Amino acid sequence: MVSSSMKKVIWIIWFLIFPAGLWLTYYFYPPSLSEQGVSVFAFFILMSFVAAMPMVVNNTPVFLLQWVSMAVFLSFGLFTELVMVQLAVIVLLFKLKIQKDQLFRFPLNSLMFFAVSLVSGLLYYALGGKTGVDLIANPEYFWVAVAYPAVHFILNQLLLSLIIYFVYGREGSFFGKDFIWETVTTMITFPVGLVLYMLFQEVGLLALLFVGVPFVSLSIILNLYNSSDKVNNYLQKAAEIGHQLAERLDINEIMELFIARLGKMLPVDYAYILDIVDDKELHLIYRVEHGQTLSLEKESLRKNEGISGLVWSTRKAALFHSKKEWSGITKGYMPDDAESVICVPIMRNHKVTGVLLLASTQKRSYEKSQLMIVDILCSHFAITVENAKYHQETKAMSERCALTHLYNYRYIENGLSEEFSHLKTGARKSLSLLMLDIDHFKQVNDTYGHQSGNEILCELAERLTGLIGLKGTVARYGGEEFVVLLPDIEKGEALKWAELVRKAVADRPFNLKNNLKINNDSRMVQITASIGVASAPMDAEDSLGLIRCADRAMYVGAKQAGRNRVAGL
Repeated sequence: MVSSSMKKVIWIIWFLIFPAGLWLTYYFYPPSLSEQGVSVFAFFILMSFVAAMPMVVNNTPVFLLQWVSMAVFLSFGLFTELVMVQLAVIVLLFKLKIQKDQLFRFPLNSLMFFAVSLVSGLLYYALGGKTGVDLIANPEYFWVAVAYPAVHFILNQLLLSLIIYFVYGREGSFFGKDFIWETVTTMITFPVGLVLYMLFQEVGLLALLFVGVPFVSLSIILNLYNSSDKVNNYLQKAAEIGHQLAERLDINEIMELFIARLGKMLPVDYAYILDIVDDKELHLIYRVEHGQTLSLEKESLRKNEGISGLVWSTRKAALFHSKKEWSGITKGYMPDDAESVICVPIMRNHKVTGVLLLASTQKRSYEKSQLMIVDILCSHFAITVENAKYHQETKAMSERCALTHLYNYRYIENGLSEEFSHLKTGARKSLSLLMLDIDHFKQVNDTYGHQSGNEILCELAERLTGLIGLKGTVARYGGEEFVVLLPDIEKGEALKWAELVRKAVADRPFNLKNNLKINNDSRMVQITASIGVASAPMDAEDSLGLIRCADRAMYVGAKQAGRNRVAGL
């Protein structure tokens, strides 16, 4: 971004230098157009046409204007060339459709081209060069004419590098991609400029047909090549992003990576991912504004509501170049300074599962080719998210008890191994384990039925998770056995927690709705539990030893001592 103070400096310098410089050029090198007004106008049309077809390389417009400006300089002199190049700059900037905050680019480009043309022309005159001479009849002027494009090219590259560094504050290699394009186009264009000038001296305006038309065709071909090269680069980046997304299995990580990589490819100031819930509403699930991930407190949308609702309904991507195009469509939240918008449906198996909306504060920030790339990336994103959801569901099924929805023994054993590694590294100071077994649970099943027994297990799971909360992890270890893992809890405190658990079971009866009694919809049943407590590193040095100690404490210290009690080794 260019600061407002820098923009003011550029305008001031332009007002101080350009008008005076142009007048002095007219004074010392007045045009001698005589009866060549039609020819000058024809060259201006050709120059305007070439200026209207710039190639943008690394955000720098490269346009093949030099060959025409050279022919104009050699034919009509320095002043005419200066004026026509300035007019061509206006045509170029109009073609680029710069916004109000980018108007400083006119004086900036005007000064650059003015300096390049002026210095190149003055050096040409200093070397003895003349305008309007026949280079074939006067070959001594040919090498002077060759020096003109060399100086023009070197000075142009030097000024361009200085502008990029001092005005835009960007460091880059002098021999970058834009330099290569400039070099190639210079090697092609300046010889053609010489040919155009020499033919113009011989056949007049027919030279514009003989040289101009083929060269304009070449400009179009180079433009098409540059556009296809840009699309290929986008496709390559899209493939890379697709591979990176496929390596993630966490949905939040996937969304974060997806938006971050899009922000590097495109000018994204605002990014929103919306999910379709119950095929009725769009809910915001990810929100990034100016690089910051923000809260999701935004109203939901339905089909045909706002830009996202319209894209959901039509199943087609939308591209808007300015606020005027979408202001009558949007509903609900939209940043006030948003201008350009890309909105793409996220589809999986021919069904819309969500919507991606990208916005920029600049007008005409996005192109149709970019819309295509975002559409492709949304397909990668949809597949990756579905795979992540499937992985999480599968993982949950393997780690959870299907009845109580608590973690199972496999998860708790893995968790114990991880916690003991933390003990060894010093990240944990202590680790306690409660082993709980329901007393006389077989009698409950025999008396009230296995369905009632399942109800007790589910209600006990709710009581345990409600009591322990975030302090530890509750798991069903098997049958009527439960365990509670308490990190950074020493044995004395763990015994107190075990007593709280025992009271939570014994002091409040369990309500059975599905019991074997006829004409009795529910029944209150009193249940007790025996609990064993073990702690590391006091009682055990590994996970298996900790489980055995807690199990022994439960059976020996609680069960054999009369049940409904807490015991530790």
